[in-house]
Amino acid sequence: MTDPFVLVTGSSTGIGKACALYLARNGFSVIAGIRKPEDAKNLELIAGANLLGLQLDIADSESIAAAAGKIAEITGESGLAGIVNNAGIGVHGPVEFLSRNDWRRQFEVNVFGHADVTRVLLPSLRRHVSTHGMGAGRIIFIGSIAGRVSMPIMAPYCASKHAIAALASSLRMELLGQGIHVCLIEPGAIQSEIWRKGDEFAATIPADAPARELYGRQIDAVVGTSRQSAAGAIPADHVARLVYRCMTGSNPPRRRTVGRDAMFAAILRRILPETAFDRVLLWALKIK
Repeated sequence: MTDPFVLVTGSSTGIGKACALYLARNGFSVIAGIRKPEDAKNLELIAGANLLGLQLDIADSESIAAAAGKIAEITGESGLAGIVNNAGIGVHGPVEFLSRNDWRRQFEVNVFGHADVTRVLLPSLRRHVSTHGMGAGRIIFIGSIAGRVSMPIMAPYCASKHAIAALASSLRMELLGQGIHVCLIEPGAIQSEIWRKGDEFAATIPADAPARELYGRQIDAVVGTSRQSAAGAIPADHVARLVYRCMTGSNPPRRRTVGRDAMFAAILRRILPETAFDRVLLWALKIK
């Protein structure tokens, strides 16, 4: 593995896996952050010599510190060219029935973990800039259209993606003049394991549970919409190609949606008043 090095978190499936493989096949040495060692080995076999699996749980500060030490050994004086902050989970349910621990679990991964990884590895990015010139460092956050459009039954996930959008925006301005670009990518429906997990969530709520009695229509609507989205989801390579552009372009995009559904939702969110947008969203979800 040789310079340029890039870390991709959450590389075992979906968008993270697609980004890791695409970058490895297009001139980058990829350090693929993965929680399970067996998944890391499988990805290394697929990718070949330009990818190294690294055990990394971004919800665990000790794991982040250990990974940062190994990254320093791997990259040496060249440092990291980029970080793709992708790892994420989805916590679902009506707000009334979500505990503090549910919220904490969502934000530990989707927000605090990314902030911690970025904080620890910024010196490595600066090292790369010092040897390769201003603008050579890149930080890419994989957000979601849920960071612009909130959905019922998905408050923790949507809140975490709103938070990531704010984090990316603040960090971009803080790093102005340090030679590090910050990009936010907001995909719509992408082929991923996340859709199966939505069905698993619905199955955990018994028919006679209070949550089902009070919020059954919303739960069924969101799960049904998720299934439709899964059927029309675009390949994760669409995101990977945009990540590559963010890594290589001289003037990378600051914030960009991926997929027609995400673009359309973002436009409606921008032009419609709050009440009108709520009505359109509830109509799309078939909630009356």
